[in-house]
Amino acid sequence: MSRKVVVTCALTGSFETVDRNPAVPVTPEQIARSALEAASAGAAVVHIHVRDPKTGKPSMAPELYAETVERIRAADAALLLNLTSGPGGRFIPTLHEPQKPAPGSTLTTPEIRMRHIEQLKPQLCSLDVGSMNFGPHVFINTPTHLVDMARRAKAAGVKPELEAFDMGHIELAKKLIWDGLIDAPPLFQLCLGISYGAPATPEAMLAMRNNLPAGAVWSAFGISRLQFPMVAQTVLLGGHVRVGLEDNLYLDAGTLAPSNAALVEKAVKIIELLGANVASPAEARTLFGLN
Repeated sequence: MSRKVVVTCALTGSFETVDRNPAVPVTPEQIARSALEAASAGAAVVHIHVRDPKTGKPSMAPELYAETVERIRAADAALLLNLTSGPGGRFIPTLHEPQKPAPGSTLTTPEIRMRHIEQLKPQLCSLDVGSMNFGPHVFINTPTHLVDMARRAKAAGVKPELEAFDMGHIELAKKLIWDGLIDAPPLFQLCLGISYGAPATPEAMLAMRNNLPAGAVWSAFGISRLQFPMVAQTVLLGGHVRVGLEDNLYLDAGTLAPSNAALVEKAVKIIELLGANVASPAEARTLFGLN
């Protein structure tokens, strides 16, 4: 039998993309509907951020997460939910007083970053295992904060998806695993092409895959025009895939993606052309080592 590949769809993200593609979902109702459409197209997992329904800007409001999750669960109880813990890690230093945050900084406590996850108990949550320059700001995830967040996820019965943007992040994740904070099998997401992390190249993906701990399950994605080349590369190297409007707004060069479902459908076609099959949510649960 051919290998099963899990497709994750990252639905909306937290960047200023709403004005660039009208298909980016904003409200809980829109995000939930987009999740269900992606599931119908072949996604077994949906990765969820929320946005302020009035402005389209990123939000950390627990009530928006709760409404989005409730809508999805009411319609499709099998679909696996992956809630982000990324918001709350951004720091922009004030020019002449760099210890003070400038407007746009969101850096906050692990408790606030994890409260919606502890409340809603999805099957998965993202855990960004490293700090880095991220476009014009710094994305801060200190080892102390990561230990706290990993403990909170473990206590809530939620499996962390370890987001690695560069090789050193994998080394920090190995320390969390060694310390017993991450249950086997560890689940990694290799995030490629984000400024200024690992590039979206076959060489970078292969190097990161080869540095994963024994027994790890892994997925990967590339952003923008490299989303689909990285889908193919991931399948060839034995991983699972992620697509979605969080990472890429285009279906083809010059053609805006009309929906998350359209991006999933294209990923499914690539997976099947390469001789693999798409995993169902039940199969993804087994492959990812979920309870």
